[in-house]
Amino acid sequence: MIEIKTKQEVQEMRPAAQFVAETLTELRHMTKVGTNLLEIDEYVHKKVIDRKGASSPYVNYAPDFGTGPFGHYICTSVNDAVLHGIPYDYNLKDGDLLSLDLALTVNGWVGDSAISFVVGDHARKEDLKVIKATEDALAAAISQCYAGNHLGDVSAAAGAVAHERGYDVNMTFGGHGIGHEMHCDPYVPNDGRAHRGYRLRPGLVICIEPWLMEGTADIYQDQDDGWTIRSADGSRGAHSEHEICITDGEPIIMTARHE
Repeated sequence: MIEIKTKQEVQEMRPAAQFVAETLTELRHMTKVGTNLLEIDEYVHKKVIDRKGASSPYVNYAPDFGTGPFGHYICTSVNDAVLHGIPYDYNLKDGDLLSLDLALTVNGWVGDSAISFVVGDHARKEDLKVIKATEDALAAAISQCYAGNHLGDVSAAAGAVAHERGYDVNMTFGGHGIGHEMHCDPYVPNDGRAHRGYRLRPGLVICIEPWLMEGTADIYQDQDDGWTIRSADGSRGAHSEHEICITDGEPIIMTARHE
């Protein structure tokens, strides 16, 4: 069922979304060459402990697309790991492409967002290109988030950017509604047909999350941890996500980051 939030409920959702945005901004600045993925996870853990009314929807999350509870506080996907990366004992190297996907709960409401960036000073042009493509696809999708438009308009806008940049789109995972749970209806594909699907209404809150891989649209699940999604050909991927509220006017980027 697709839930429409009241104006009061949207206000109640803001602290979680802003907590996610604040934490991702901090992580972006603190992550350096040599930073261990488990340090990133522990940083988020401490933030949750220190924040009154906060918890993590990740730790005990056990959907059918993972193996057992996730057991960590953030997804850390490195290089060919493109989604759902389990933090492990790995020190980041100069030039690694890192995606951080973070959901946090505050007072019963969930916020969710993701960023990708290159660690250190030596970025591959291909990595910067795929990161920019996900960011531009996200911006294009948000530009369609107006009441009266269709969900297909949002998906088609994201997909158009991907195809223009030469990327194929994997449709296995995409965006979603959000509220008291992390993943709610509707599903928000990263490609689609304009003017089709659910008509957007004020009070709809969705997460839009384009993710792309440099050389393929095919993926596989890492059997060692049962969670991490990797590109089938070993090429790198990037992931960008914002939580968006549809209004009577301009869409609200609930997880807007202030650098």
